[in-house]
Amino acid sequence: MNKHFIKPALACGLALAFAFAQAAHAGDLFTKIDPAPKSEFWIDSGFATYHFDRDKDLNGANWGLGAEYRFSGTMAATAGRFYNSDRDYSNYAGVIWQPYAIGPVRVGAAIAAFNGYPHMRDGGWFPAAIPTLTYEYQRVGVNVGIIPSYKDRLYGGISVQLKIKLL
Repeated sequence: MNKHFIKPALACGLALAFAFAQAAHAGDLFTKIDPAPKSEFWIDSGFATYHFDRDKDLNGANWGLGAEYRFSGTMAATAGRFYNSDRDYSNYAGVIWQPYAIGPVRVGAAIAAFNGYPHMRDGGWFPAAIPTLTYEYQRVGVNVGIIPSYKDRLYGGISVQLKIKLL
């Protein structure tokens, strides 16, 4: 991982650990999220990724820009563009479905289509389901994706994405 991302990633990890500890102490550790309609618009950064295959010289500074529109308590539409692990540009579009929470952290998956990975369908579009955790506090938040590896086509890792709520 790029040395500029180590401190922010550690800070996010400590914040999530603190949030879990607070929820466990309050007795509200596991909850089901209310799917009531919402209307929130978030701007998302690219990703800082810690890859599982450390020997492959993959790009962990996945700069980019995205957006989320939360239309219910459990679902958000998402789309964006970033510089991927193979050092090429990728686009994504899909939904983030998070029906449960562990303390203040939403738990679910990003179900989306991606492109731009040269070893996966020659850079064409493909579907993916990525386990995703989200923590939000007022107007700021973080998405953490656990990306599975797929043969020698996609390289797994843990990605952190920062976000800001506009509406």
